[in-house]
Amino acid sequence: MANYNRVILVGNITRDIELRHTNSGMAVTDLGLAVNDRRKKGSEWVEETTYIDVTLWDRQAEVANEFLRKGSPVLIEGRLKLDTWEQDGQKRSKLKVTGDRMQMLGSKSDNNRQGDLYSERIVTTKPQPIDDDDF
Repeated sequence: MANYNRVILVGNITRDIELRHTNSGMAVTDLGLAVNDRRKKGSEWVEETTYIDVTLWDRQAEVANEFLRKGSPVLIEGRLKLDTWEQDGQKRSKLKVTGDRMQMLGSKSDNNRQGDLYSERIVTTKPQPIDDDDF
């Protein structure tokens, strides 16, 4: 049986980007993405928002930090990753997205922090192997 792990999300950034670096110097950021879904329930339209954590690496993280801010629309293509940890003796887990491709959406004024430097950008990176010693 073949396996396929891809997601494509379009939504808005929920908080300003905080860029950090691993011990080896690679840029990384975790961003929150709000994705809205509108559907009819009975005779009324109901809007539901899903909040998703996305991790961006390397140049994608740097571009996100430079051009995106809270409320910016963005398209993320990536893969699902299950993070697991233990806290207070209980096993915890969280499903996240590791971004492989990011495309900023909206107008210059929506995304740009630095005047006319903005143009629609698509940033794609190959998945990088991550060593636990990087953190």
